[in-house]
This record gives sequence, structure tokens and C-alpha cells, in this order.
Amino acid sequence: MASSPVRVTYVIAHINKALSFEWIASFLDKQKIELSFILLNTVDTELERFLRERGLPVVRVSYRGKSDLFSAIVAVKAQLKRWQSQVVHTHLFDANVVGLLAARFLGIPKRILTRHHSTYHHQYFPRAVYYDRFTNTLATHIVAITQMVKQVLIKQEQVSPSKVRLIHHGFDLAMFMQPQADQVAALRVKYAINDSYPVVGVIARQTELKGIQYIIPAFAELRKKYPKALLVLANAQGDYHAQVQALLQQYLSKDAYKQVPFENDLVSLYQLFDVYVHTPIADHSEAFGQTYVEALASGIPSVFTLSGVAPEFIRHEDNALIVPFMDSEAIYKAIERLLSDPVLCERLRVAGVSVVAEQFTLKRYLCALEQLYCE
Repeated sequence: MASSPVRVTYVIAHINKALSFEWIASFLDKQKIELSFILLNTVDTELERFLRERGLPVVRVSYRGKSDLFSAIVAVKAQLKRWQSQVVHTHLFDANVVGLLAARFLGIPKRILTRHHSTYHHQYFPRAVYYDRFTNTLATHIVAITQMVKQVLIKQEQVSPSKVRLIHHGFDLAMFMQPQADQVAALRVKYAINDSYPVVGVIARQTELKGIQYIIPAFAELRKKYPKALLVLANAQGDYHAQVQALLQQYLSKDAYKQVPFENDLVSLYQLFDVYVHTPIADHSEAFGQTYVEALASGIPSVFTLSGVAPEFIRHEDNALIVPFMDSEAIYKAIERLLSDPVLCERLRVAGVSVVAEQFTLKRYLCALEQLYCE
């Protein structure tokens, strides 16, 4: 007689849309896992609509901040009890606090958090490290999404290695490898990208850690050689936005760049780029850096610094060009090299697609999650 599926509840904070949760909701083995979702948010979101359309159990708990902490814990606890959840898996800071406390009060035996940040709190919000240590204690298992995150947990926060499980994100790679030509064309029209060449793409929140401040001067130098070059800054929002705007005004004319605050169709967006650039300022700036995988899966010649997951699979002159941290001149030279060497670009493209297809499949990711939930 087959055993009943394990009842797993995700608690997620302040997410509008995330492909990873859509993939988990769509493809996790329903014979093994009975999945439900609690979303800490104040408004309807694309993720909530996605889950409802697919008939998955989903509840929204109003959460604006610390003032809602107690009421949110009570509401989450009641919902977990109603669903008789056997496993609770939390994602992002507020969800870790609320979800793990509620699960602990109920005595739920398996309490998992995925650590989505690296040293961000250590650098910028040291008081938040106390909360990280607290939720590390509440969790019975912690998913480290990269070797870097694993080392931060073990060496800097003294988490027992036996509690930490390394599970890389997985991707529906076919989406990126087989973009729809009509959707790409529609996006090109949407952003009026016509005779611009080359188009240099950046998809990163405008925070200091992402290193956009080093890309802008590099692009300004590139435009001296390519007067019709266009810089596309996507996900153009964040706490470093004002500084980025000042740099754009200092270095570039208005026709030299476009800013995209949010674009749903990332798959097509990558296809608008002739070169992709992602240059975080330190090896620990990224916890993972999904854009490394997405860009290579999309077949876009790329210039990177090594942060987050990148050191685990990016190889210089094999699948991308690597530049030193915080080095505008090196960024410029790498972009210019790609534009002048189509043979190199093709070699990087082929190797890039191959490496991500080997290491970051959705199947591998889902199997690791299922094993964690069912063991």
C-alpha cells in the first residue's frame, strides 16, 4: 500500500513573482508531496494568482512589518494546524521568523529555511545577524544555495554542518534555451530597440553590491567606439538608484541607455542583448546569482565577476569572460573583446549552455527537495 504524500507548507514573504516557486508548484511530485502556501503580503500578487489558478491551497496573511509579527504568527500557526502540515519550509527573512516560530509552537518536527542571502546582514545590518542566528536555531534543516552561503552559515554563524544541506537552485532551462521568436520581437518593439548595436544588458537591482557603478563608465568608453551602443538596465530599482542616476547623467546621453523597472518576460529580455554583464563587487555579494545561469542558458556572451554560485561553474575563456572586482577598464576591455571576436563568442555560448544543462536542471533540484522532505 502506497504511503500518503508528505504535507509540506511553504511560508514566503513579500514576493510578487518568482519563477522558482512556480516551477516547484507545477512540477514537484504530487504523489510524494502535498504542497500548500502561506504568503506574507498585504496585496494580491502574481504568485498568489498563479497558485490559485492551479488549484493549490494558498492563504495570504497580512504582514507589513514588525508591528504585525504577533498577529502573523497566530494566523500562520492556525493555518498550519488546519492543514496539519508535517514540514514547514520558509523563504526570506520575515517568513523565517514568522513561519519557524509558528511551526515550533506547534511542534512540527521538520522546519526548513532556505538561506537566500550571504553576508548582506553582516555588512550592512549587523543587528539583523541576531535574527539570522535565532532562525538558524529554530530550523531543523537549512538549505544553503551555494558553497559560499554554506561557509557563511558554518564559519561565521556557527551552524552545525549536519544541519546544512547544499541544494543549488534549479531552472526550467528549456525556457531560456528555446525562446519564442514572436515574444522576443514584441519585446524589442515594446522597448524600441531597433538599430542599436551593440545592446549591453544588465539585469540587477540597483544596490551597491551589484557593481552597476563600474559598468556605466565602462559602457561610456565602449560608446566612443560604438556610437549606437545601448545600455539596458533592467530591474532598475533599489536603494542605490539615486547614485546610479547620477552616474548615468554624468557619463551618458539619454539616448545611450534604457531603464526597465520590471519586466515579466525575462526569457525574451535576455535575447535583446548582444553582450550581458553582471559584476558584483565581492565574492560574497551574491548568495546565488540566478542571472549567471539564466544568461548562459540564453546563449548570451557574458562578462562576469565571480560571486555567489559563479566560482562553482564559471570558467574564464571557457564559458564567459571573468574580470576583477570593481574594475571599469577590465569590464570595457572584456565587452570590446567579445564584440570583436565572434569565434570566441560562439565557443563561450556552446560551453555555457552545456555547463548549465549539466549542473542546474530542474529535475535535479526537485529531486533534492523531495529527498529532504521525505527522509
